[in-house]
Amino acid sequence: MTAYDPKQPRKAVNLTIDADLLARARALGLNLSRELTERLEDAVRAAERERWAAENRAAIEDHNRRIAERGLWSDGKRQF
Repeated sequence: MTAYDPKQPRKAVNLTIDADLLARARALGLNLSRELTERLEDAVRAAERERWAAENRAAIEDHNRRIAERGLWSDGKRQF
């Protein structure tokens, strides 16, 4: 699953990157657009996960505290 809609039109952008790094990537035949898209997707997912965790930190801590105090509803039902 992608973190974006791949059906959307592509957009040209101007980037500034290290000249040596660019030369090495081109020498290796790397597809810069594909590489940037994949790395940017990873970065977006990570940032969105972090933001979600921060926004929900209080609820997660409350849930964990209640489980620590009361246990799980299934604790007495486990067969293993």
